[in-house]
Amino acid sequence: MNIQPMKPLTDITEVEKRTAEAERIFKEGYTCSQAVYMAYADLFGLTADEAARIAGSLGGGVGRMREVCGAVTGMSLVCSLAIPMYLPESTPEGKANKKKNYEMVQACAADFKAENGSIVCRELLGLSPMTPPQPTPEARTEQYYKKRPCGELVKMAAEIVGRRLLMLSQEESAK
Repeated sequence: MNIQPMKPLTDITEVEKRTAEAERIFKEGYTCSQAVYMAYADLFGLTADEAARIAGSLGGGVGRMREVCGAVTGMSLVCSLAIPMYLPESTPEGKANKKKNYEMVQACAADFKAENGSIVCRELLGLSPMTPPQPTPEARTEQYYKKRPCGELVKMAAEIVGRRLLMLSQEESAK
C-alpha cells in the first residue's frame, strides 16, 4: 500500500460520479463504510481491494453494533486520507493537521446529521437501543434495499465528503 497525496477533484460532476459509484459499490454487497471509502480511494493511490480491507469492519455501525453509521465512518476515513494525521501532535505540522482533519470530520458529520437527525446507525434504522448486536449480515435482497435507508445514506455521505474534497482541491489550486 502506497498512499499518495490527493489527486485534485476538478468539478462537481466528478463528485456526482463518485456518489453514484458509492451507491453501486454498496449494492454489490459491500458495507456502507466500504462503499464510501472505495469511491474515493483511487484519489489517494489506494486500490479498491485495499480500501475494502481497511473499511470492512466499520460497516453496520462498526461491526454491526449499530453505533456510528458506517457511511459516516467511511467519510471519516476519506478525511484521514485528505488531511493525514501521521505526524505526532508534538510537531507543528502534526498539530495543525490534526486540527484540520477534525474540523473536516466534524463538518462532514454535522452536514450528515443536519440531513438525517443522527449519525448513529441504530437511530437511523429506527432500532431500539435494547436490540443486541447480531454479527450475521442480512441477505441483500430487493426487500432489504426497500426497507433500509442505507443506500441513500451512502450516497449522501459520498456527496458530503466529495464536496469537502472539491473545496480542498479548489483551495489548493488557489495557492
